[in-house]
Amino acid sequence: MISVNSIFLVILVDMRLKIKYYIIFFLLTLLSCKKEQKATPETDFCASIHRDDSTTLSKELADVAEQMATKTGVYVLEDGSGSMVARAWLTEYAEKTIDIQYFIFSTDNVGLIACDYLIRAADRGVKVRIIVDDIMVDADIQDILTFASHKNITVKIYNPGVNLGRNIFSKIGKFATDFRNANQRMHNKTFIVDGKVVITGGRNIADEYFDYDHEYNFRDRDILLLGKASKSVNTSFNQFWNSELSEDITSVVNDVAINGSEENRFDKLHEYACNPENFWTQVRDRISVLPTTFNTIKDSGGLVWLDEVEFISDDPGKNEGKDGLGGGGISTSTLIDLVKNAKSTIEIQTPYLITTDLSQNLFKDAVQRGVKIRILTNSLASTDNVEAFSSYQTDRNKLLKTGVRIFEFRPDAAERTRIMTGELQEKLDHKPIFGLHAKSMVLDNKISLIGTFNLDPRSANLNTECIVVVNSETISESVLKGMEEEFKPENSWEITLDFNPDSKVNNYKRLKTWTRKILPKSIL
Repeated sequence: MISVNSIFLVILVDMRLKIKYYIIFFLLTLLSCKKEQKATPETDFCASIHRDDSTTLSKELADVAEQMATKTGVYVLEDGSGSMVARAWLTEYAEKTIDIQYFIFSTDNVGLIACDYLIRAADRGVKVRIIVDDIMVDADIQDILTFASHKNITVKIYNPGVNLGRNIFSKIGKFATDFRNANQRMHNKTFIVDGKVVITGGRNIADEYFDYDHEYNFRDRDILLLGKASKSVNTSFNQFWNSELSEDITSVVNDVAINGSEENRFDKLHEYACNPENFWTQVRDRISVLPTTFNTIKDSGGLVWLDEVEFISDDPGKNEGKDGLGGGGISTSTLIDLVKNAKSTIEIQTPYLITTDLSQNLFKDAVQRGVKIRILTNSLASTDNVEAFSSYQTDRNKLLKTGVRIFEFRPDAAERTRIMTGELQEKLDHKPIFGLHAKSMVLDNKISLIGTFNLDPRSANLNTECIVVVNSETISESVLKGMEEEFKPENSWEITLDFNPDSKVNNYKRLKTWTRKILPKSIL
């Protein structure tokens, strides 16, 4: 029997995800008939944009190819613009394959331009494989099918049955009869080019993850890997690709692309991406000179070569599901072991901080053996997720009493100017709000973790996650430099038993947060 609580949760989760993320899937809005039916003047912006056919990814990596065979090159991508430019250039000069695994791939400006780059790569013969989680898909089915109709592009949907092609009654039925599996989602974020270059970390594909949104942006962090460790990322991707939980889009929906055989079906998208109003010429200039920038990075010491870099990923399904909404996972066990073995310091950045008795005791034990712990998370003023904040708010003082120091990110953080895309600063007469989205940890000033894992029960038990573990004082120093900046008073508030900044928001947001306390912690 379907309970009222199940119906409420399905509707609320469905609404929350759609409101929270603009919502996913690819890029494809401009591919649809809806867009093409609009009468627009004929333009030819793409005529002036040319790819440099004299170079390839292999040529640009030739001088480090020998190192890549036995070591891993590691470079931290702190600013959103630089991270976006890196993805664009790698897509532009990929030779064989591009494998993409994301939780969110939005239909906004950045997402549409990313789609343009992927289709152009596929036109050159590059095989593109994409896995996206079902729960976030909010594109018209025809749009998705059109995108996947390219002979070199294959799209799979992870754990379908809760969204794509389902009406509200089907969704309620799924959550009511199979609640745990309906909640088990794929939160991994990997971008793999030619099997040898990887970008992973906290960023999804949408304006706000690359400092391009006009109203709200995320402070996030990615990591670039060259060489040896990419093998582990490839193995993980293939495990998800071949899993029975990942189904081809053509199997998920009973339909075919109406315009799948039209040669010009992507023309409108290409023209949109070439329009300088949508993709600033300064950004294209930066993409074109990225090889020079890469050489500068190599010479600066920012690219560190290491014998061992560990990529940790959960298996598809996270765990066997025998413990209901619990059960942990590979990534969860890795984090627990690292915290248990910390000797002096633990520095954490997490957008959502929902602790259980297990995690509170884990931190308490660490503090009692002399480990100093600082955690930066979102304030009520900076968060995009009041459901998560509501649960954190309930246990905030309890966590403080373990001895952990807590800092909450300011929406008007002074560092916005430093990390916000320069072109956006020139265009706007105001500064967008910034929220924290980085999922990072530094232990004992020498072990860095960058990945997708939020400190909440959903990441611990339900969502598949991936993290990179780097044992390097140089990389840790680089990550800590950004963290220390964000712990400063101009960028965050330190929380005490006598002070929190909840009053900085209006009464409506405070009331909205209070009403979310009805939600069970285990699904947040």
